[in-house]
Parts: sequence; C-alpha cells; structure tokens
Amino acid sequence: MAVQKSANYTAELTAAIVDQYTSGQGVEAIAEAIGKSVRSVRSKLVREGVYVAAEKPKGAARELGPTKKELLIELEALVSYPVEGLMGATKEAIAALIANAKN
Repeated sequence: MAVQKSANYTAELTAAIVDQYTSGQGVEAIAEAIGKSVRSVRSKLVREGVYVAAEKPKGAARELGPTKKELLIELEALVSYPVEGLMGATKEAIAALIANAKN
C-alpha cells in the first residue's frame, strides 16, 4: 500500500508567495515568513514560472594590451639570450625586462 505524501505548498500558499514575489518581496523574506528554506521557495517560484534569477556579478575587467606571448616576442628581438623560460613570468616582469633592454 502506497503512502500518500502531503503537498508542501497548498494552492493558497503558492498564490500568496507568487503574489509577494511579483510585488517585489525578496525570496529570503518570503521563506522566513512561511517557515521554509530559501531553496524551497525559489524552486517553487521557478516551477510557477515567475522567478527571475539575479544577474551574476561580472569578473574583474581584464587589462587590454599585449599578451604575454607578444611581450616575449618583443623581448626576444631585443636580447641575445633565450626567452622561452620566461613564459611563467608575469606580464609586468616581462615589460620591465623590455624596458631595461631598451635602455
């Protein structure tokens, strides 16, 4: 004999959390108010088709400029020693070697 599982969210509770969410209340506040986890409330809102994921923060802006390989090619043209071993060096260190080689 199968045991019938009770619903986690009644139709009334679902309608209430959808109303609260669409009127601007945060998922954390809704979850706290109804005694459920944020993950549970978020999942229910997703199933109801109303949840909009927060935009993920962008990574740090990368500095544009020559690549490490381009810097090593420039350095190789300036010095008489091999530069293959410098691939592990930072771009700043390679740029300093270039500046030193130009002087």
